[in-house]
Amino acid sequence: MKILVLNCGSSSIKYQLIDMHNSDVMAEGIAERIGEDLALFTYKSEKYTKKKREVVIEDHEQGLQMILEALVDKTNGSLAALNEIDAVGHRLVHAGEHYSDAVKITDHVIQVMRECIALAPLHNPANLKGIEAVYAAMPDCPQCGVFDTAFHQSMPPEAYLYPLPLDFYHNHKIRRYGFHGTSHKYVSMKAAEYLGKNLKDLKIISCHLGNGASITAIDGGKSLDTSMGLTPLEGLMMGTRCGDIDPAIPIHMQQSLGLSVDEVNSILNKKSGMLGLSHISNDMREIEEEILIKKNPRAIQAHDVYCYRIKKYIGSYFAALDGVDVLIFTGGVGERMPILREQVCSKMSAMGITLNLEENARFTDDIQVLSTPDSKITVLKIPTNEELMIALETQRLIS
Repeated sequence: MKILVLNCGSSSIKYQLIDMHNSDVMAEGIAERIGEDLALFTYKSEKYTKKKREVVIEDHEQGLQMILEALVDKTNGSLAALNEIDAVGHRLVHAGEHYSDAVKITDHVIQVMRECIALAPLHNPANLKGIEAVYAAMPDCPQCGVFDTAFHQSMPPEAYLYPLPLDFYHNHKIRRYGFHGTSHKYVSMKAAEYLGKNLKDLKIISCHLGNGASITAIDGGKSLDTSMGLTPLEGLMMGTRCGDIDPAIPIHMQQSLGLSVDEVNSILNKKSGMLGLSHISNDMREIEEEILIKKNPRAIQAHDVYCYRIKKYIGSYFAALDGVDVLIFTGGVGERMPILREQVCSKMSAMGITLNLEENARFTDDIQVLSTPDSKITVLKIPTNEELMIALETQRLIS
């Protein structure tokens, strides 16, 4: 079985063609800057070295058509014909409270996604464009979707309700939804598999750390609580997002500083976090270089705040879970920044975390045990693979 996985953003389409027989990636790439004067198209396969081409891509339908043409290209393609694609799996973002599992794309799913556009104005419209583009190009190919919010639908009311007048929840569905669910689910399953344990017997804290970041408390394979909320702005400090702040700050910025709603929204989502505190970059690779090589005090201070906030969430989720068996680091930052993992796990001996500093400093693309043998909590670094998780869920649904 061959599954095409699509992740459609507002101006991009990331894609992977996966052979489910052995989970091999047959082809991958991205169409980006869709709708701009000059777009970029990247394609990589076993036969073809990854290259970028400057092209014109007017819309998502044209972007998908370029992807499909690349897949069946006579010289560098990975398929003889498009009918070799058995299904398309989509990374979808928001379905409110409607779905707690992967779904086959139906008219009802599309209707729900449209109803939830107000909750994810940047993501849901782009996801819908991807679905429509597949229908136009391959009308008979089954489509499935995995929502970022689905994994977190197992949260109890005490975790997902905000202490606002209850009418805001009943009438407007204002509550915690959480995101990165596909990644948290994947790494928790891989942790159980790697340790040879039953997932139902494990209490896990999963730290997905990238430009966007979230932490999830997982009890027996179910999300108990997660740091992102109604939107991906809540929770940890991130690359450009502020995370948790006093909710009166945006009001103060408007009333006392004369900023508009749009200006405040832009500051909180695009100009805060690591970029805002460091005045250097939202790219943690640059921050790491500034810390280790240049000893830049702004980079050090911003990194201290970043790690401290992660540490606080780990402590609170330790309490919520009544103990933890496994702590996972994943995502681009979580997987590739040893100084962050070391600082987060320092001074946590009371919780039973002891890091193996030599192993933590070693780079590998495989799963790593980062804790010492006598550590009460097993600390793992697990490379996430949301595309494979979407492909597996798609395979399960259509089989």
